[in-house]
Amino acid sequence: MNVVLGVGGGIAAYKAAELSRLLQDRGITVQVVMTSAAQKFITPLTFAALTNRKVITDLFTDRGEEETLSSAVEHIRVAQDHQLLVIAPATADLIAKMAHGHADDFLSTLYLAFTGPVVIAPAMNTNMWNHPAVVQNMRVLRERGHRIVEPGEGLLACGTTGPGRLAEPMAIAHEVSTVLFGVKDLEGEVVLITAGPTEEPIDPVRYITNRSSGKMGYAVADAAVRRGARVILISGPTSIPIPAGVEFIRVGTAREMRDAVFSKLGAANIVIKAAAVADYHVSNASDQKIKKTAARLTLELDPNPDILAEVGAQKGDRILIGFAAETHNMVAEAKRKMQTKNCDMVVGNFVNTPGTGFASDENAVTLVLRTGEIVEIEKASKQDVAGKILDQIQKLRLVAPAKS
Repeated sequence: MNVVLGVGGGIAAYKAAELSRLLQDRGITVQVVMTSAAQKFITPLTFAALTNRKVITDLFTDRGEEETLSSAVEHIRVAQDHQLLVIAPATADLIAKMAHGHADDFLSTLYLAFTGPVVIAPAMNTNMWNHPAVVQNMRVLRERGHRIVEPGEGLLACGTTGPGRLAEPMAIAHEVSTVLFGVKDLEGEVVLITAGPTEEPIDPVRYITNRSSGKMGYAVADAAVRRGARVILISGPTSIPIPAGVEFIRVGTAREMRDAVFSKLGAANIVIKAAAVADYHVSNASDQKIKKTAARLTLELDPNPDILAEVGAQKGDRILIGFAAETHNMVAEAKRKMQTKNCDMVVGNFVNTPGTGFASDENAVTLVLRTGEIVEIEKASKQDVAGKILDQIQKLRLVAPAKS
């Protein structure tokens, strides 16, 4: 497979070097095209050394080379010879050019001549990413069917914190691999996924919640859609973009999540309970704001419904996947949860491991299967982990699921 890697002019351009290596590790031939601005951040020589191919930097030759018809229409040849175009980082300027059909350099001209799938990984300042012009341009590109690898959140080079950071190269490589090689092995399946935290009110302005970001559940939903499933995503409060192609239901409390799950359970044959549902709710929540005083405040907590156990009690032929976020004895707890809640697999992870788990873009998990297998998934992007979870679900489907 041949892929064009278009590199835009931003500080994240250095990550494109790692992306080119990851793509080649997957057996993909990479042709790098750089904008003039990209060359201010990283040299063409770096990519030439990594790919062992000439890096294209100019629409017209300016190095004393003889102009020929072949060089004049090189963008057409490159477009015809490659199966996918990935642009990383895609700056606000590049995104605007693509959305409006401007073509004033090799990469933007190539884009207009390219008829294959396009993967775009934006990167820019948070305010730029949220600007209505960029939002509108991204909407145009999504409507064209381009695959967007959403930017991450965090501290940016400009010193601000928020969305706009280029997605990790591993996540972009995973998306490219999915487009090029992905099989629709979940076509005809209906996958019900819960994600994110729940919020249990104390009064109209305060609530009890947990640290779940929802990123793992959303990554599983996105991966399942790409593999052909109809996906119903029931989510607690998060700030993550809704994956394209899912049927989305937003909920707040654990009881709202339970109601949503059972309203859709009849349609689903695979249930993945990735949400971090609050174990308790405030029994005497106030309908007015509780005023601060010097006195101690006592909250009475009542147990929330155990949605996973309830689904397990009536799972029938469904595949049921639970999650166990632990601080110790993770495998033992995952096994206990699998047995007591009638799961086919439990995805366990340590939430106190730096760089993985809550709020992180990466995860490292242990899959405990009802077959007795224990599968370790080493630290990787949550997109990659999601794909491996779905791989194990596919293996479980070859064995008759445990019934209740």
